[in-house]
Amino acid sequence: MAFPYLSFQELEPLFLNSASTATTPLDVNLLAPLLSTPFGGSTTRASISSYSAFDGSGIGSDHHFNHRGSLISGGPIMDGENRITLNVGGVRYETYKATLKKIPATRLSRLTEALANYDPVLNEYFFDRHPGVFAQILNYYRTGKLHYPTHVCGPLFEQELEFWGLDANQVEPCCWMTYTVHRDTEATLTILDKLEIESEHPTEEEVARKFGWEEDYHADTLTLWQKLKPKVFSLFDEPHSSTCAKIISVISVFFILTSIFSFCLKTHPNFRVPVIRNVTVQDRFANATYWTLDKSQTFPHDAFFYVELLCNIWFTIECIIRFTVSPSVRLFLQSPLNWIDFVATLSFYSDMLLQHFFKDMENADILEFFSIIRILRLFKLTRHSPGLKILIHTFKASSKELTLLVFFLILGMVIFASLVYYAERLHANPKNDFKSIPEGLWWAVVTMTTVGYGDMVPKTYAGLIVGSLCALSGVLVIALPVPVIVSNFSMFYSHTQVREFPEEGHEHKHYDRFPK
Repeated sequence: MAFPYLSFQELEPLFLNSASTATTPLDVNLLAPLLSTPFGGSTTRASISSYSAFDGSGIGSDHHFNHRGSLISGGPIMDGENRITLNVGGVRYETYKATLKKIPATRLSRLTEALANYDPVLNEYFFDRHPGVFAQILNYYRTGKLHYPTHVCGPLFEQELEFWGLDANQVEPCCWMTYTVHRDTEATLTILDKLEIESEHPTEEEVARKFGWEEDYHADTLTLWQKLKPKVFSLFDEPHSSTCAKIISVISVFFILTSIFSFCLKTHPNFRVPVIRNVTVQDRFANATYWTLDKSQTFPHDAFFYVELLCNIWFTIECIIRFTVSPSVRLFLQSPLNWIDFVATLSFYSDMLLQHFFKDMENADILEFFSIIRILRLFKLTRHSPGLKILIHTFKASSKELTLLVFFLILGMVIFASLVYYAERLHANPKNDFKSIPEGLWWAVVTMTTVGYGDMVPKTYAGLIVGSLCALSGVLVIALPVPVIVSNFSMFYSHTQVREFPEEGHEHKHYDRFPK
C-alpha cells in the first residue's frame, strides 16, 4: 500500500480527529509510512509529540518514530522548543539546539530567529548549500568526528567547511588520504599551466596582456610592431599555434638532429682525414723533401664543417629573433634552454676562429672537448614535444624520491666497498682485485645497479656473501622509488591528454565565478 508523504502539520488534524471520536485510538502502524521521508536514505527523522487526548493504547510520551517509520521506545521526548529544523538545499534536517552548541564559534552555533534565512511560517532555517556535504557536517556535531564524503570534489568540501565555519584539519585520519588527493591534482594542474602545452590558441586580449599592452589593446592604439611582434613570437615559441609555426618547428628539429649527427659522425675513423706533413730529410749527399701521412693525428672531413656552419647559421638567426620578440627579456635570460643554445652556438664560432688562425696548434682535441656542449641542444626538443616537457617535470616532482635514492646508493656503496675490501683480506688471496676501498666503490655501484662488468670480482667466501648482499640491497633500493616516479609521470601525462584532446562536448571553458 502506497502512502503520500505528509508533513507533521498535515498530520496534526488526524491526531485531533482521532482524539475527538474517542472510539479507537490512532493506529501507529498506519501512521508510520506517512511519516517516512521522501528522501531515500536520509538521516531526517520525524517524531510525534505527545498529545493529552491519546489513551494508553495510542502514542504515549515515551515513544517516538525512528527513520524507518517504526515505533521505538525511549525516554521523554524533548519539546519542540529544543528542536531545530534546517533546510539545506531542499533537504530538511532535524536536530537539537544543544547539538549545534557542541562546536562553538561556528555558523550553526549562532543561529537565531533574527537571521534573514529564518522562515517563521515553516519554523526552519534555509541554507542554499550542498545537502550531501551538510549531512557529514551535521554528523560532526553529533559524533565529534568529521568524515569526507567520497561523492563530492575536494575543493567543494573545503568551500562548504569554510561556509559553516569549520576547520578542514579536523577530517578524520581514515579519510585524510582520500581527501588530500585533490591537492595533488591542483598542484599538477598548476604545473601544467606553467608548461603551456594546451592546444587552445590564446585570444588577442590574452596575447596583449602577456606582452603588457592591455591598455593599448583596449584603446585600439597598437602600433604595427606591437601587432607583428606577438605573431612572430608565436611562430618560434608556440609550435602548434599555426601551420607556419609547425613548419618552422619541423625545420628547427631537423637542424638540431643534423647538428647532433654531424657532431657524432665526425669522430668516426672512416670520416676523418690523416694529417699530411712535409718532412725534410738530410743526409751526406743531399736534402730530400717529401710528403707523408701522419695517421696518429686526424681531423674531420671538411664536409662536416659546412654542415655545422649551415646549422649554426639557423640557430643564430633563431636565437636573435626569439630574443627580439620575447615578451620579457628577463624571462628569456632565465630560461636554461636559451643559455644552452647561446653557449653551443658561441662554441662553434670560437672553435672555427681558433682553427682558422691556429691551424698547427697542438692539443686541438682539448678545444674539441668543450664543443661537447653542443650535444645539449637535444634539450631544445622539449619546446616541440609535450612528452619531453612532462618527463622533465616528472623528475622535478620526484626530486625528493630521487634524492633519497641517491643517498641510499651512496650509503650502500660506502658500506659494501668497505666490507668487501676487508672480506677479501681475511685469507691469503694473491688474486685480490680490491686493492683499496675507493676501488671497491666502483665495484659496489656496478653491483648495486645490477650491471656487473666483471672486471672486479670477490674470490673468498666472505667476499661472495658481501657481494650477494650488495646485489640484493641494490635491487631493493632502486625498485622502491620507481613506482612513485612512474605514478607522477602517469598523472602528468593523463592530465595533459585530457587538456589536449577533450571529449566532444566537454571542452574546458572558464567562466567568471560571479556575474559582474
